[in-house]
Amino acid sequence: MNATIETLLNNQIKYEAQASMQYLAMASWADATGYNGVADFFYSQSEEERVHMTKLVKFVNERGGKVSIPKLEEPKATYKGLNELFEKFLESEMFVTEQINHVIYECLQHKDYNVHNFMQWYVTEQLEEEAMARTLLDKLNIIGNDKSGHYLFDRDIITIAAAQDNA
Repeated sequence: MNATIETLLNNQIKYEAQASMQYLAMASWADATGYNGVADFFYSQSEEERVHMTKLVKFVNERGGKVSIPKLEEPKATYKGLNELFEKFLESEMFVTEQINHVIYECLQHKDYNVHNFMQWYVTEQLEEEAMARTLLDKLNIIGNDKSGHYLFDRDIITIAAAQDNA
């Protein structure tokens, strides 16, 4: 495996792990704040990111690369409200997309078409993740500070997210 690509894939493992831990912290905040639906959503997102990380780990190992399990930064644990929470969610997804795009670029520079092909799954996944994050944040912006709106958002988030995934 090309050393540059191996380093980038190990970095991507870290980004996926960091996102998983960030979403776990978000779920915990939502749970403690009474937003059970939002908590379930972020527990699910955390697990999804862990799966993304594991998929990368297995791929690097299968290709004969050396995986480096990263040390992670402590995730942000408190939020002023749902808008800030979902702004952080969108920001995180946009960052991961940017990093995946960098891996793709380097794959093309190094003519590593096998990794390029593997990473296409992540490109598609990130398109969906960013679209969902934007949709949820848009809904919260429409709701504004309406507490009954937040209640309904919390109650319906799993349905909203599932509908977005199927769109």
